[in-house]
Amino acid sequence: MGVAPNYVMNNILLEEVKEIQDLGVFYDSLLVFDKHICEKINKAYMMLGIVKRNFTFISRKCFIILYKSLVRSHLEYASSVWYPKRKMDVEKLERVQKRATKLKLKYRRYRGDMIEVFKIIKGIYVPHLDLVKFSDFQCFDAVGWAAGRASGL
Repeated sequence: MGVAPNYVMNNILLEEVKEIQDLGVFYDSLLVFDKHICEKINKAYMMLGIVKRNFTFISRKCFIILYKSLVRSHLEYASSVWYPKRKMDVEKLERVQKRATKLKLKYRRYRGDMIEVFKIIKGIYVPHLDLVKFSDFQCFDAVGWAAGRASGL
C-alpha cells in the first residue's frame, strides 16, 4: 500500500486520529466499535451491581423499571450507530441480559424461601411435612427464635 493521503482544510493539515468520541459513542478507524461496546458493557455491569447491592428484595415490576432505566439504557444508547455486527459482540451484550435474568431469579428464590420459613414458623402451612411438627424442634422457643442465640435463624 502507499502512503496515507494528507487532508487539508482552509490550508490547515488535518491530523489523523485512530479513534474519536462524539456524543458518547467511540468511533475507531475501522468502525468496529470495540472500545465503545466494551465501555457500554462495563457500565451496564456497574449499574447491575448497583441494583444488586442496593435493592436486596424488590418486586418484579420494580426490578424491570430499574433494569430498563439503569442498565438497558446504557446498552441501547445510540445503538443504531454502533449496532454490533460480529457474533462475539452480540454475545457480550447478551451476557449482561443473562446476568440480570439470573439476578431476578435469585430474588425470587430468596423471596420464596422467606415465605416458606414464615409459613413454617407461624404454622400456617406444612402439608408435605405432616410427620414433623414444629414443636419437635428443640432449637426454637415459643416465639420462633433459636434458643440461646441472639441472631435467631
